[in-house]
Amino acid sequence: QVQLVESGGGVVQPGGSLRLSCAASGSAFSIYTMAWYRQAPGKQRELVAGASNSGGGITKYADSVKGRFTISRNNAGNAVYLEMNNLKTEDTAVYYCNADHWERYPGEFWGQGTQVTVSS
Repeated sequence: QVQLVESGGGVVQPGGSLRLSCAASGSAFSIYTMAWYRQAPGKQRELVAGASNSGGGITKYADSVKGRFTISRNNAGNAVYLEMNNLKTEDTAVYYCNADHWERYPGEFWGQGTQVTVSS
């Protein structure tokens, strides 16, 4: 089992920045893929960004965040970060950390979520 704990959410004005963090514990040594998903009110949960260990490290992004968000992992592979720049009101959502022992989206393990609100 893997436990995931997110931090870093909050309220920010449009155009602002936030950095989300997610720390994994438990069987975290064998995590292969880590990702961020988000869910806005009345909408389905969607993939924001993902990072796997394949090919030396492959990342993927939703079209809506390309060029604004950056996903990264620590060297130990048991933490993932999401740097969010030029935030827009439509980025408002609960952001969830996700992980798996394989390259799989979505993975098996979920965090509890952290709220990001972009508002003037």
